[in-house]
Amino acid sequence: MLEPVELEMYGLVLRPWEEADLPAIERGLADPEYRRWSAVNSPAAFPNGAWDFLCTRTDGWRRGDMAAFAITDLETSAVLGSVYAGALDFDHRSGRVGYWVLPEARGQRVAARGLETMTRWLFQHVGLHRLELGHAVGNDASCRVADRCAYRVEGIFRGAMVDLTGTPRDIHVHARLATDLPPYRFGQTAVPAAADTARANTPAWAAAPTPQD
Repeated sequence: MLEPVELEMYGLVLRPWEEADLPAIERGLADPEYRRWSAVNSPAAFPNGAWDFLCTRTDGWRRGDMAAFAITDLETSAVLGSVYAGALDFDHRSGRVGYWVLPEARGQRVAARGLETMTRWLFQHVGLHRLELGHAVGNDASCRVADRCAYRVEGIFRGAMVDLTGTPRDIHVHARLATDLPPYRFGQTAVPAAADTARANTPAWAAAPTPQD
């Protein structure tokens, strides 16, 4: 069973999203750079997109088919972005990952640090074997994150995504296996102790009813 956790590594704390994070979620969903690369079914920031985002991720933890984290700064607790694993399939030990970063946090490798932290947890503690990462062709920033976290390029899915303008776009597909070596720049031979001892957490929402509009 997938239990909510907090993960601490690389100067970050990854934790489940909370209602207090709604302003940060709104800013993330409204960011033009985020929307430039979004699929047609991505939530809009307004009027209820941030709330829908929160509820979807809260419900994902409850169902056990999604692990969704706010990426926060270890020192300030400020929300920096989002990283998640969805479509979790425990029979095939697989999932799909994604991420976004708020504008003020870009250029600090927040997405890469957050993705690597979550990746190690999913492999070592959740027991997954394969994680897939896809982004629109042309999204070079996302491609660099995948490369830094040793998600190998596997090919292009033609016309696999429709963007917010209704235009079909090709998807660049990466994947990483539990048996792949972790990236050198994140420590190739040893897993930081913080990932091995990710502290279990039962957020307030875990025992509360699903939020309603």
